[in-house]
Amino acid sequence: MFDVNETLLDLAGLDDLFGSIVGHPDARREWFDLVIHNALALTAAGAYRPLGEIVTACLPPIAERYGRSVTAEDQRELGLRMRRLPAHPDVTEALRRLRDAGHRVVTLTNSTGDFAEDQLRNSGLRDLVDAAYSADQAGRLKPAPEPYRFVLEAEGVAPSDAVLIAAHGWDVTGARHAGLKTAFVARDGATPLSADAAPTISAPDLTTIATRLIG
Repeated sequence: MFDVNETLLDLAGLDDLFGSIVGHPDARREWFDLVIHNALALTAAGAYRPLGEIVTACLPPIAERYGRSVTAEDQRELGLRMRRLPAHPDVTEALRRLRDAGHRVVTLTNSTGDFAEDQLRNSGLRDLVDAAYSADQAGRLKPAPEPYRFVLEAEGVAPSDAVLIAAHGWDVTGARHAGLKTAFVARDGATPLSADAAPTISAPDLTTIATRLIG
């Protein structure tokens, strides 16, 4: 069970857009951190808001930090560009190897279903994924337990027979507490949550994770 944004798809594909909107490509990281902060806070409070709304709502405050303002066209372009993110270089081979080894490969993202389908199709990954699930189907965002449980029920799989693979410590923690095994991919030097138990597997890339899962 793969997360999508940052785990499979490279958000660095948005850097030039943030360079044009706010004048600094590094603002993309600030923006995504704010998106995650908002999503986690709303989820912890028991609220739900589609991720796309959070994505666009977090753009204006980042632009304001750089003395810029955001137009409706900027927000629309951000949504369009997120649908066309490229896959990380290690993704295609890892997915193929897992499927060739007999594993069923699915995705679970906080993005809505149609958005996720566009992302997978535009990145050339859709044919390598057996099913694409959205947290929107459960009415809660990850790391709440409901999205993971929704996929397990839909797939008819016990938690102990599933592995959540993600580049986010909060996602790995959510899956672990829902009973799944976990694999953390350390994109850009990221680390799992220090206050929680270690993931089942940690590795710098999906190639290594696929090798260990197959082994």
